[in-house]
Amino acid sequence: MPAPVSVVIPTLNAARELPLCLESLLPGLEAGLIREVIVADGGSEDATVKIAEASGANIVTGAKGRGAQLAAGAKATRGDWLLFVHADTALSRDWAERVTDHLHTRPGKAAYFELKFRSDARAARGLEKRANRRARMLGLPYGDQGLLVSRTLYDEVGGYADVPLMEDVMIVRAIGKSRLVQLNAEARTSAAKYERDGWHRRSLRNAVLIARFLMGAKPEQLAKAYT
Repeated sequence: MPAPVSVVIPTLNAARELPLCLESLLPGLEAGLIREVIVADGGSEDATVKIAEASGANIVTGAKGRGAQLAAGAKATRGDWLLFVHADTALSRDWAERVTDHLHTRPGKAAYFELKFRSDARAARGLEKRANRRARMLGLPYGDQGLLVSRTLYDEVGGYADVPLMEDVMIVRAIGKSRLVQLNAEARTSAAKYERDGWHRRSLRNAVLIARFLMGAKPEQLAKAYT
């Protein structure tokens, strides 16, 4: 029987972060959980594609924008389950065990991981707590928490939208809070943008963007304010 999970990673000039992301998938390979890894590249000009090819990943190119790349990557998969992971995110080693349990016990639900920043800053701990609480209470995990979803459910909700921003919010809202669970494993994501812009400033800007989106702003408008 083929392994059940296809991993999809959207990339754009991700040569610095991608190796750690790929390395974190090894427990899933060792457990016979991963059928394939699809790297959906949006036109990288660095060594991203070479790194992906060297790892044995399948490469999908042409689509630009994270939503389009995620959709293109999903279209190229063959697994019964899809696991979407950002290139700057590394999963904790226990992720494969938690995913295996989920596949067997909650096949009708999608799942995401607990957010953890790769930073020692005190502000990082506070932001993690707020983000994980938001995800549980509102059913709104963001893309850097990963998304595990069966192909059946993914197709039912229409998959990822071809939008420049908020594709992660759109798909989890379509799935619905009642069909989302948090797994007891970590998505350890890069803190580079927060360290560059300042933890409070960056988190406030993100909060404003999501609030504007939920009040009806178009992703194309919001993308102009996001870097």
